[in-house]
Amino acid sequence: MSDAASAWRAAEGWDCHAHVFGPYDRFPLAAERSYTPPEAVESAYLDLLARLGLDHGVLVHPSAYGKDHSLLLHALAAQPALRGVVVVQPGDPLALGGLRERGVRGARFSHRSGPGTNFAGSASFDDLCELASALADAGLHAELWTDCNALPAIAPKLLGLPVPIVIDHMGGFDVNAGVDDPGFRALLDLLATGKVWVKLCAYRNLLGAPDWQAGRPFQQRMIEANPERLVWGSDWPHLRVTPVPDTAQLLSMLEEWAGSEVLVDRVLRINPEGLYR
Repeated sequence: MSDAASAWRAAEGWDCHAHVFGPYDRFPLAAERSYTPPEAVESAYLDLLARLGLDHGVLVHPSAYGKDHSLLLHALAAQPALRGVVVVQPGDPLALGGLRERGVRGARFSHRSGPGTNFAGSASFDDLCELASALADAGLHAELWTDCNALPAIAPKLLGLPVPIVIDHMGGFDVNAGVDDPGFRALLDLLATGKVWVKLCAYRNLLGAPDWQAGRPFQQRMIEANPERLVWGSDWPHLRVTPVPDTAQLLSMLEEWAGSEVLVDRVLRINPEGLYR
C-alpha cells in the first residue's frame, strides 16, 4: 500500500461487496449449490475492515446458501455498521417488507453471458423485472451481476425499472476488448444516466491479464462518465480465485487509479452513504 494512497483513506469508509460463510455447524450451506467455499466468518470480515481502515461493510447473500438468509440477517442484527443484499425470487417466503429496517438495502440478480454462468440459488433478470415494483415499495435497490456481453440487450429495460440499479464487478468488462467495446460503452451510457451505480471491483476482470494496470483505463472511463455513482467492493473472501489476492492491495489499486483525495472520499464514503444508509 503506497503512503499516498493510504493517506487518502476516507474516515467512515465503506466496503460495498463481501460475503460471509459459516461457521458451518451453525449456518450450513444449501444442499443444492454450485460451489462449496471455505468458511469465512463474520469476525474475520470485521478484522479485515479494521485492517483496511474502513468502518462499514455490505454483505451480499451468497447463492451457496440458497433461500436461507439466516446468516446474513444474524450478521446485520449483530453489527449495526453492516448492510445487506438479499437474493429473492417471486414466491419466496422471505418478505421484502420490513427488510430495510433490518439493514437490507437491495436484492441481487444475475444475468451473465455464456452457458452455466448463473449459479444455482441465483435470481434471474426475469425475476428482477417481476419483483421491481415490490422492491421499490420496500425501499430496496436491485443489484445485478452481469457482463458487457449480456448488458446491451437488457439496458433499455433497466432504465425503465422503478428502482436504482447497482451493477457489480465493474460490469464484467472484457479487458482484451478494450474501452471502446460496445458492451462497455453501453455500461458507461447507463452510468451517465444517474440511475445506474457501478461497484469498482476490477480484479476478477483482470485474472487473465499479464498486468492488472490494464484495468486502469476502464476505471478512468467510469469516473469520467459519472463519479457520483461509483462505490468500491472488496469481493472478500475472493471465491474461486487462486492465488487469493491481498484485499489491502486491491483497495490501494483503486485509490492509486483514482488519483485524488476528493475522488477517493467520494467513492469510499460519500457515495455509499447515499446508497446504503
